[in-house]
Formats: sequence, C-alpha cells, structure tokens
Amino acid sequence: MRKLYYLLFVAVLTLVVSCGKKESMDVVRIAYLPITHALPLVELQSSEGVDVELVRYGSWPELLDALNTGRVDGASVLIELAMAAKSQGIGLTAVALGHTDGNVIVVAEGINSVEDLKGKTFAIPHRASSHHILLQEALAKGGLTVSDVNVVELAPPEMPSALSGGQIAGYCVAEPFGAMGLKVAKGKVLYRSEELWPNSICCGLVLNDASYKQKKELIDKVITAYRNNGKHLEDKDKALTVAKQILKQPDDVLEQSLKWIDYSNLDITEDAYTDLTAKVKQYGILDNPPSFEEFVAK
Repeated sequence: MRKLYYLLFVAVLTLVVSCGKKESMDVVRIAYLPITHALPLVELQSSEGVDVELVRYGSWPELLDALNTGRVDGASVLIELAMAAKSQGIGLTAVALGHTDGNVIVVAEGINSVEDLKGKTFAIPHRASSHHILLQEALAKGGLTVSDVNVVELAPPEMPSALSGGQIAGYCVAEPFGAMGLKVAKGKVLYRSEELWPNSICCGLVLNDASYKQKKELIDKVITAYRNNGKHLEDKDKALTVAKQILKQPDDVLEQSLKWIDYSNLDITEDAYTDLTAKVKQYGILDNPPSFEEFVAK
C-alpha cells in the first residue's frame, strides 16, 4: 500500500508540474511600469486571439533583470537599457515602439530659459534614457552641458513633489509625471520632446530571444495586436479609459499627458534608430550600441 500511495503521489505531482509548464507555454508574460508609454501593452488585455499576462514592476532595473533572465518573455522598457544589455551579450530583440513624442522638460516657475538651469539640480529616471538625451539637447541650445547642472536619478513618482518642494529645478521623465508637474507642482513646460528631437525613440517593446524562440507563434500574434493597438489609442477617449486601468491620476492629468503623446505608428524605422545610436554615443550613454540589424526585428 505504501508503494501504491507513493506512485500515486508521484503521478499527481508530475501532472501538476506538467500543467504548470503547459500554462506558462500558452501565455506570453510581458513586464511594464505604470506609465502612459505602456498603454499599447495594457490594451493587449482586450485584444482577441492573444493570451497575455502583464507583470507590473516598480523600477527599470528590476524590470530589466526580469527581461534579461527570461522570467518574462518581453517588456515595455527604456530602449537604451535594452540596447546596453544587448551590447553586453544578452539575447534581446526590439520589435516595436511604445509611442512617439510624449516627453516634456518640466521646470519650476522661476526657470524661464535653459540658461537658468545652470548650477541647478535636474532629475532624470535613469542615465541610460532618452530623457537624459533630451536634457542634453536642451542644454546645448543654451550653450550648456551636463557639467553645468547637477543631474540626479530620481524615481518618477517622486519628481513632481521634489519640484514643488524646491529640491530640484526641473525634470524629464515618462508620462504622466510631466503632466503631474504642471497640475500638482505648478511647474511649466520648457520644451516638448519634438522641439528638441523629432521622432525620438524612448520606450519599446523588447523580447527575450530565448522566449521568442520557444513561443514564436504566440508572440507573433502579440506583436501584431500590439502594433494595431497604437491605432486604437489615437482615440483619446479610448486612451483615457486604458490609462485609468493602471494610473491612479485625475482625469485632467491624464488628458494633458495624452495630448502630448502619439501612438499612431509604432514601427522602429532604421533612420530613427540610426539617429538614436548617434545620440547615445554623442552624449556618452553607450560607446558601442547594437546596430539596427543586430537589435531590431525586421
């Protein structure tokens, strides 16, 4: 009887484990941070023919570690972070943008020009980010460089309150935190991203190559649905409804944020990526970024 019970236990355990594997192979797990740049990803939950599990993270390093190690199949991530991982030999592929435009440089009331930032503290979410590039593009307009300001990394939710409290003179970060700076911290927009860097690349949908190889048929459906979602989100009422699913902000903050951002074309073009690689080298973010052919899916 003991032998029979043991065999039954092993059989049940094997069944449970195999069911777990089947479930994980039938679902595409994608990581995100709760920002407006992730809305095409959030909209996947309403897309027919795809089975997606969204995994929420609280910081870029935490999210990137999950992507690099294969704990998730893909992620909506700062493109420069993924480029850096790729250049270090991590198997990652970028398949779509998260958005175009939609970043702003927000400053305190007393800052009236980029020259006024000299000697002041300015916050960005990560040094390997398009926000860092946008800051340097803005400074160049006033004949300044990053050595003329005190650049600090700060968690995005902390930036509006830091601006309001005078700890920083300005910041550049993913939405809706720019809009929050206007509505909550009485900040103002010094530059919009398209004024500094037209067609800039910021966040993208990036896949773990090992996961893609295992789940290619499922993930290809996700990629198609994701790109189509960008067109759906051009309806700002629709975008607002989706934003409310992950962002606990007042409607006026989200509406302002959505006025700045564009989801209509999520393709990563070679010209835009070439421009990005030139800027990450120019501003010391990456010395050897991966080429378009190495990193971007055709």
